[in-house]
Amino acid sequence: MSGSGRFRLMGIINVTPDSFSDGGATFDHGVAVDHALKLVEDGADIIDVGGESTRPYAQPVEEQEEINRVIPVISALRARSEVAISIDTTKASVARRALAAGAAMINDISALRADPEMIATLKQSSCEVVIMHMQGSPATMQDAPHYNSVIDEIIDFFRDRLEVIGAAGIDLNRVIIDPGIGFGKTLAHNLSIIKNLSRFAELGRPLLLGHSRKRFMGELTGLEAHERDTITAVISALCFNQGVYIFRVHDVAATNRALKIASAIGDAT
Repeated sequence: MSGSGRFRLMGIINVTPDSFSDGGATFDHGVAVDHALKLVEDGADIIDVGGESTRPYAQPVEEQEEINRVIPVISALRARSEVAISIDTTKASVARRALAAGAAMINDISALRADPEMIATLKQSSCEVVIMHMQGSPATMQDAPHYNSVIDEIIDFFRDRLEVIGAAGIDLNRVIIDPGIGFGKTLAHNLSIIKNLSRFAELGRPLLLGHSRKRFMGELTGLEAHERDTITAVISALCFNQGVYIFRVHDVAATNRALKIASAIGDAT
């Protein structure tokens, strides 16, 4: 485990053939479960299982195909570990099946906008939910991202979504916000978000940072996606004192070490 109540580590399991970061390395169910268990050993507090790629220009996956990808992995992982499991989906039917199989969190990149049944699904459950900011959709989000004031506009977006969720009768204490690094953002937008993460504290909700292996790191360094874990860990440490509660990463061990150092430095007199 992460060993600190100050942060939680979310390990990523992509049960997809076309993930931007690993090219489908964990598409096989058995490999996915074994890798998830390794992430737990490395310190993951949460395993985030997704069956639909959300890389730029990705095409949607049919509901039944997504279910076929993720439910066996969630069921097998729940049978072998007590780790918290998150389902990364925008589809209410997939979320319901995942919760029944043992998931305890929904990670919805559409912030509950893609499927009108998702809010009803939340009302029928006590699970946590991550809502993310995205300009456009995965198929269009990187065409021409534009903001007049990226931080203010994302904060306004979350204020609106929290109002909608609260008005639906869902306890806002269950909600975690994710500013959506790489989802309809340029390099400059991503860097501004990372520099100003502390601004999101005014929303009063825990903050998730999903920066792992993202393209902006390659733009800055020239490194390929699978080479960006050290940079991911460095950015995690730099963001530690900006109020991030959940770090969603591919290499849990590297980020866990970096955050433990950041935490120790922060606690020093």
